[in-house]
Parts: sequence; C-alpha cells; structure tokens
Amino acid sequence: MTESIHTLVIGGGQAGVASSAHLQKQGVPHLVLERDRIAERWRSWRWDSLVANGPAWHDRFPDAEFTELDPDAFAPKEAVADYFVRFAGDRNLPIRTGVEVTKLERTGDGFRATTSQGAIEARNVVVATGPFQKPVIPTVVTDPSIVQMHSNSYRNPGQLPEGAVLVVGAGSSGAQIAEELVRAGRKVYLSLGPHDRPPRRYRGQDFVWWLGKLGKWDMKAPTPGTEHITIAVSGAYGGHTMDFRRLAGLGVTLLGRAGSYSDGVLHFADDLRTNMENGDRNYLSVLDEADAYAKANGLDLPEEPEARKLLPLPGCVTHPTLELNLKQDGITSIIWATGFQLDFSWIDLDVFQPDGRPRHKEGVSEVPGLYFVGLPWLSCRGSSFIWGAWKDSERLAGLIAAKG
Repeated sequence: MTESIHTLVIGGGQAGVASSAHLQKQGVPHLVLERDRIAERWRSWRWDSLVANGPAWHDRFPDAEFTELDPDAFAPKEAVADYFVRFAGDRNLPIRTGVEVTKLERTGDGFRATTSQGAIEARNVVVATGPFQKPVIPTVVTDPSIVQMHSNSYRNPGQLPEGAVLVVGAGSSGAQIAEELVRAGRKVYLSLGPHDRPPRRYRGQDFVWWLGKLGKWDMKAPTPGTEHITIAVSGAYGGHTMDFRRLAGLGVTLLGRAGSYSDGVLHFADDLRTNMENGDRNYLSVLDEADAYAKANGLDLPEEPEARKLLPLPGCVTHPTLELNLKQDGITSIIWATGFQLDFSWIDLDVFQPDGRPRHKEGVSEVPGLYFVGLPWLSCRGSSFIWGAWKDSERLAGLIAAKG
C-alpha cells in the first residue's frame, strides 16, 4: 500500500530537523524519513573526542539553547546529537527513523519515494541529506600492511596499530586528529593543502562573532577557485587557533599536498610553504578587517597586538620532505581527512550538474516541488552550518506553504 503526504523531507540531521520545525510552524502536513537515528552522523561518523567548532551560543537553532553547557563552551559530539533529538521530541516533529529512501522519481505533478518500508507519494520533497555522503580518498596506497581509513572511521589513537601515522588533509578534521595523535605520543606526519585558518578568538570575541559582524556568513558565493579550500579551526582543548607552527612544535612533521604513490613511496607537492603563507595571509586579513570594523563602529574592545606575532617557520617547512618511504619511515597508519562527495544516485531526476551537485537557486530546484537544504553555499556561506540550515529551511518552508 502506498502512503501519501503533502511534503516529504528526506534526512533527519540538522537540515531535516530544521525543515520539519518550519513546516510545522507553517501548518504544512509532512513526514521526515531518516535511515538511521536522528543526527546519526554526529554520533557514528565522528571521532570520540570531537567537539563543535563553534561555541554553544552560536552552533545551535535560534529556538533552543544547549542545556547544561556554558554558552562559550564547545559542545561534545554526543551533546550535539542529543540536542537535535531533544529538539525534535519537545516539538513532536513527525520524524520516522530506520527508514531508507532508495529511489526518488517523478510521478505526474508529484513524487514517489521507494523506501525500505514501502512507497510514499508526496506533492513536495525536501532533500536534507547533507554534504557528508561519500568519503573521498584521492590516492591509492596499495600496501596491505598499512591500516588506512577515512576520517569518518577514525575514533581514537588506541584504534591504530603502533607506529607513525600519516594524516592527509589539514582542514578542521585533519588538523584536530593530528593534534590528538601527537598529544597521545604518536609520531605524526600531516599533509597540508590550501587552507584558511581564522583566529579562534580576537579582541575578546570568537571568530564566529567576527565573521557575522564582517558579513562573511552571508556571502552569496565563494571567491572563484576557493570553493573547496578547507578551514582549519578547532574547539578542542577549550578552543584555540589552529596554528600549524604550533603543531610542528609539538612534534608533527608538516608535508605538502599528497600526490602519487608507487613502490612503497608516497610523493608530496613542493607547496607546503606556499600553503602555510597563504593560510597566514588569511589569518592576518581577518585581524585587519576586525580592526577596521572595530574602529569604524567605535567598539570598545581590547587591542591584541600579540595576535600578529607569528612563530618562525619550522624546519620541516623551510626544508620540506617531498617523499616518504612508508615502511622505512615507520608509518603503519594513514588517515584520509580528505572530505566527501555528494551522492544523489538514488534520485532518478535530471536535475544534477556533471559534478553531482543539484541545479538549484537557493535550494529551489528546476523540478517544481523539489527542494534541497543543508548543502554548502546553498544560499550563502553559512548554509551548511546548524543555524544556516535553520534560515534556509525557514525560507523554503514558506515557499512550500505559499504553494498550497
């Protein structure tokens, strides 16, 4: 028997929960399907010690605060997942867990979703499955004696065999995992590509506050060529600026971008110094803009000249290693913190670009009644963050309600 609903939301993470809350406010009959538990990827696709990268006052929905957390604290991953579960339960949101959508297709003026528990027809569909779908590992290392995993499978240092660890990727995940490993006494190599690294705090305010004041969260499109540049930031250990010089001082050997592998040797690009210096420029540019904003608006914030003092470039940067013989260098594990690809292979509609991204305008697709939410740069820079998904969901719920 086929079930029918006005609007079907696929995905029960932050974007799906936000969509349901706003559809409920608009009085739109709807159902949310989640193949696992609510916000499952916060629990099972993250390492044990992960905390949110923004403080609790910021990384949340406007309608509910974190309980039992200082507003300036960084919520542990389980607390984040519990937050969404509690939010949904308090509002009695219609979320059905343990149901996987295996196919979505057009049927007349509506849609048909084939699920693990039967078919559902809907006039509208909101795809809220998020950007973290298919882990990417860009280089094939064929040595079976080396333990390899994507960052979504890493849990803690004790999970890895004895020996040195190579972490590939220096966004928030790679940088934080590398720091956790070196603090645990492991020999760590960290491969860096292009990255931004904002200050954790500056002049008494968190960087997320500054990005809001500077209008950066509301940017409509990335600078051409910077769409995939990662951000190195951390809420771990109480929150601190992710300075790769500091990691080198802890014992991490920094490397350029990982390249080809052959005969037991992994090669690295000679771009480490360039990547470091570009990251420094990004860091200093945020300080410059913050200072200019504070002056222009007469903000009484303490000046912080020490923030501009950078440690010398470590020897591993000035004299970079361009190849590693993995066995000879004692590397027994590789963690690929190299991001994810979208996977909408279950959607049987001609609405995708060659790179797999949906064709849409701020979440409204070319197919009437089909919407996307929770994707990076959906409407602005903040779209893939918790509060950004909330804002986009509010707008899309209003459009769905207006359709009738």
